[in-house]
Amino acid sequence: MRVLVIGSGAREHALCVALQSDPAVSALACAPGNAGTRRIAPPPSDGLTVTDPVAVAGMAQEWQADLVVIGPEVPLVAGAADAVREAGIPCFGPSAQAAQLEGSKSFAKHVMTAAGVPTARAWAVGGPAELETALDEVAALTGGAPYVVKDDGLAAGKGVVVTSDRATAAAHGRAVLDAGGSVLVEEYLDGPEVSLFAVTDGTTVLPLVPAQDHKRRDDGDAGPNTGGMGAYAPLPWAPAGLVDEVLAGVLQPTVDEMARRGEAFSGLLYAGLALTSRGVRVVEFNARFGDPETQVVLPLLETPLAGLLHAAATGTLAEHPPLRWRDGAAVTVVVAAAGYPEAPRTGDPITGADGDGVLHAGTTASPDGAVVSAGGRVLAVTAVGADLAAARQAAYERVAGVRLADAHWRTDIALAAVEGRISVS
Repeated sequence: MRVLVIGSGAREHALCVALQSDPAVSALACAPGNAGTRRIAPPPSDGLTVTDPVAVAGMAQEWQADLVVIGPEVPLVAGAADAVREAGIPCFGPSAQAAQLEGSKSFAKHVMTAAGVPTARAWAVGGPAELETALDEVAALTGGAPYVVKDDGLAAGKGVVVTSDRATAAAHGRAVLDAGGSVLVEEYLDGPEVSLFAVTDGTTVLPLVPAQDHKRRDDGDAGPNTGGMGAYAPLPWAPAGLVDEVLAGVLQPTVDEMARRGEAFSGLLYAGLALTSRGVRVVEFNARFGDPETQVVLPLLETPLAGLLHAAATGTLAEHPPLRWRDGAAVTVVVAAAGYPEAPRTGDPITGADGDGVLHAGTTASPDGAVVSAGGRVLAVTAVGADLAAARQAAYERVAGVRLADAHWRTDIALAAVEGRISVS
């Protein structure tokens, strides 16, 4: 099977590593890729614009791909999966309409309401007056802070502000409105958060193992929101039966509702969940593999990946064997550039980037072949161990082997779980 992966981040590098080890894969390419993916899955050609569906489909045809896997959300929302399928090539990724589950938080709320999926109460905001009214209603509902204000559209994981300061919440909302966007104000959900991926062909849904990522930039969940500073899986503190509960109450009803609307969702449905004192609630949906959670979920998957994704892309997931999982745990630590996320510095040389478990995100190769930084989140350093403590220790030992000037990473990824400090009410 010839597999073409679209994207250039650590998620795509993790996908390529998993696909490379699948004996059914005869050829593997990743476009536009990064310095890490180019070693194991060189692109068919340079210069691909992933937001151009015609270009994505054209590359897949020219390379004679048997399966296209679209990693990032932006090309999905732009319709890249539609174009690939129209070219007669199986594609793992939802249509542009179905990808609105991630592309529009308001749309996702409507789907959840229709499907009976539990989520936070929300107020759609289109102007400054509505913003203030929504913040008033949140304060009345909760008795005060915290306030949750989200960009309604795509924001690369950084479009939400959770704050106890109303002025900060209002300022974020006004900035989005002033830029021509729309805003969602939500009630705050307490309890630990969980990321649960599910592979689906629009009818059958196969959940993967749950993971937890760390969104804040700094230790102790301080600092600004980011695209993710690290993750771990599985979750030793997760309640028994959590995956079955989410499958029955969130994932399957959502897929069924999308089919009822004539917008069948095929690909990877990512449920961001809060395990609140009132039960499981959906924080958000994503329409693709999450980053950095993919980096810890895929190393634990023993089932060959290409066949699983191909079954989803061709509507045959009901015939696929049950998923098999390796024992142990996985931890990934994101190494970020100086100035991330506000103004990341690029162009710095990196050493140790070819070490075991080092997945590339924002990297490129200089003319002399050296690896240099090319984005905010530069590397995702991953390790698997017999348990979470062993995986965490191994991951940080690998981080110590990487050199990037003024790099930043959190030192507490998975620490609360290892120390037993996470509980569910």
